[in-house]
Amino acid sequence: MRFEVPQFIDVEDKIFGPLTFKQFIYLIGGAGLAYVSYKLVPFPFWVILSGAFVIAGLLLAFYKVNNRPFIEVAQNWVTFMIKGKLYIWERSKPILKKPEPAPVPKAPEKIYTEKTVTDLAQNLDILDSYRQ
Repeated sequence: MRFEVPQFIDVEDKIFGPLTFKQFIYLIGGAGLAYVSYKLVPFPFWVILSGAFVIAGLLLAFYKVNNRPFIEVAQNWVTFMIKGKLYIWERSKPILKKPEPAPVPKAPEKIYTEKTVTDLAQNLDILDSYRQ
């Protein structure tokens, strides 16, 4: 049996023309806030405030930083600014004591008898004769 493997599952669907649903909401939100500020704020302040809302909507909808959506970058920045900056180093594992080396077994002491001593002396004499 053959099955089709879905491709491009991480690409969002285009719902409103060339815009995804998120992009459409960001743009409508920026335009809506600009309109509300037009009704509530005097004209000189409205120009500045509505410009900020429109630019924020455009950034949220289209701008990417290192191929990440701008909303994630803004969220990470706000979290970084609010969160405490005190970093304390802690050991992740307890300190392990070095294992004591295993005792080396001692070779049994060799007991030399008169025969072994004479054999050794004879071997030494033979070795001396080869060296001369």
